[in-house]
This record gives sequence, structure tokens and C-alpha cells, in this order.
Amino acid sequence: MTEEEKQAMLEALSGEADANVLLSYLSIAKDVILDQLYPFGRESEEVPDRYATLQVEIASYKIQKRGAEGEIMHTENGLTRSYESSEIPPALLRRIIPLAKVVK
Repeated sequence: MTEEEKQAMLEALSGEADANVLLSYLSIAKDVILDQLYPFGRESEEVPDRYATLQVEIASYKIQKRGAEGEIMHTENGLTRSYESSEIPPALLRRIIPLAKVVK
């Protein structure tokens, strides 16, 4: 999936139209994925294709929580919101299989 396709998908999911905002959140999601994927040092600076949609999902999640960072629970006018965690939900991060090499 190309960066343009990711950006278009993120725009459709989030409703955010500002290209700079979309690219910023895609970059944040990229760093999160690469940090999880390569826990002992990055071997690449590109998100593997198998995690392209996950990158968009993480970016969309972060956009939707914009303004509510760090919030675990919120109640207003009888509507209650809670988030799985104050950061990226573990359910999304568990989809990333860490890679490591054995050095001889």
C-alpha cells in the first residue's frame, strides 16, 4: 500500500482532511509499529506491507482521541466514554509480531 493510499484511507476513516495532520499521525503510527516490530534496534525504516492497515488503524485511533490524551474515562450528559488504555490499545499492539536475530 502506498503512502497516498494510507493517507486516503485515514482521511476516510477519521474525517480529517488536513494532509499535514494525516501525515503526522501516520508518522507517529509508523514509529510505534517499528518500535514494537524491532525491539532490539530497527532493521528498516519502512513499515512492512502486512502492517500497512494497522498503521492506518493506529493513526485513526490517535486522531479520534485527539484532545482526550491521557483520559481513561469521561462522562458528560449521560454519555460515558472510556478507553482501553491511555495510549494505544494493547489489542492493536498485540497484532505486531516482534522480530529479533540471533548473532553468532
